[in-house]
Amino acid sequence: MSVHNPLLQPLFKFRNIGLQTTFQDIGRQGLQQYGVVVSGAMDPFSLQVANLLVGNSRDEGTLEIALMGPELDVLAPAVISICGADLSPAVNGRRAPMWKAFKVQEGDRISFGRPLSGVRAYLAVAGGYDIPVIMGSKSTYERANIGTVIKKDMVINGFRVRGRPGVGLKHAVIPDYPHTRTIRVMDGPDIDRFTEEGIESFYNQQHKIKPESDRMGYRLESMEIPHKHGADIWSDAVPIGTIQVPSNGQPIILMADRQTTGGYTRIATVISVDIPKVAQLPPGGKIYFKPVNVNQAQNLSIQEEKFFRVLEMGV
Repeated sequence: MSVHNPLLQPLFKFRNIGLQTTFQDIGRQGLQQYGVVVSGAMDPFSLQVANLLVGNSRDEGTLEIALMGPELDVLAPAVISICGADLSPAVNGRRAPMWKAFKVQEGDRISFGRPLSGVRAYLAVAGGYDIPVIMGSKSTYERANIGTVIKKDMVINGFRVRGRPGVGLKHAVIPDYPHTRTIRVMDGPDIDRFTEEGIESFYNQQHKIKPESDRMGYRLESMEIPHKHGADIWSDAVPIGTIQVPSNGQPIILMADRQTTGGYTRIATVISVDIPKVAQLPPGGKIYFKPVNVNQAQNLSIQEEKFFRVLEMGV
């Protein structure tokens, strides 16, 4: 931590930590082979936009805020942005803008209220948060006590930097978060381990997100998806969006805090641009899966990257 940096200053005090508030960036990349969980933002699109709006690099650490947000006392002037889910953000009790950089002053109080749409919001600050980088990332993985765990009354430092308030997204490109989504997937590496009826069932039915879903995985309530010869495979690497089907025939979408390897058959993989759509679905949310091929998935990813590049140049 840069304790001697003259630009360093106390930034926020956590009066209340909320339901699940953690520091996240794009995660610990390249370490799964050593058994290190990737973690990172559940909704990487919103994290990157939040950072770009305040002039940060896209992969800077932000606060990821789930459903019930924290209450923060502002200890120094700063430029912030809040992107992702609409959790009724407010400054001093008055509605705060979303998808736009704006200024807060010493003595202000940032709070969150009723969730209106989506599940996870991202609060970025110009200059970033001064927290330790562990194995190349500021992301928190609480199950292994990796990263900065937020506690009540904790003070987090930031930097004296000149942000640019007023930069925001046009309304037409701000994502919405309905409770029912069509999620695009590619066939998984073990799709031949499922019966034809099982594959048809996977693609033709509506799946419901169970309440026990979390950052590790989204458990789905589905009509049983039968296997040909059992659900177990040799343990293999699992990228984000892997959809496993264990022996009970109920799919699990693996998310940011997933294990590094898995031993259940993989029927499909959510394409990268649709991971945020999954991450913003609440318990009880409904999913239909739509198959796409690798060229379609890559083209969608290229379009998203172009969007980020344009936003980067604009900011």
